[in-house]
Amino acid sequence: MLILGRSDRVDLPGLGLTDIHAKIDTGAYTSSLHCSSARVVDGKLEFVLLDEEHPEFTGMKFTFDEFDQRVIKNSFGEAEMRYIIKTTVRIHKKTYRTQFSLSDRDNLKFPVLLGRRVLKKRFLIDVSKTDISYNEKESNSASKN
Repeated sequence: MLILGRSDRVDLPGLGLTDIHAKIDTGAYTSSLHCSSARVVDGKLEFVLLDEEHPEFTGMKFTFDEFDQRVIKNSFGEAEMRYIIKTTVRIHKKTYRTQFSLSDRDNLKFPVLLGRRVLKKRFLIDVSKTDISYNEKESNSASKN
């Protein structure tokens, strides 16, 4: 089984994002992406990820035909209605399709949160470590040069 630390950097190939900081959260069921604005236009979900202050902000608008809405409890135990999308996340050179809720994580350190749904039966978590898969990726990249 692969090991992750308490945080890492992940790729979101379906969204064109690489090396995004992610918090590993075994207390959360659904993974979450920082989204500063989301709305439904003509039956399609349109949103922009991150915000202008974030280093990886591109301003690119994403459109999803397939999405859901669900009530999710935030870290304070408050229920929020959130949009849910399915996309891919790459960790340890493997790609997984999973659900992400879109939420305003502006006041939080990590723009991505990885929950149990994607972690379960795939990863062991060592909270004393960070960036395990990212460091492995960088090490492999450096050895190719």
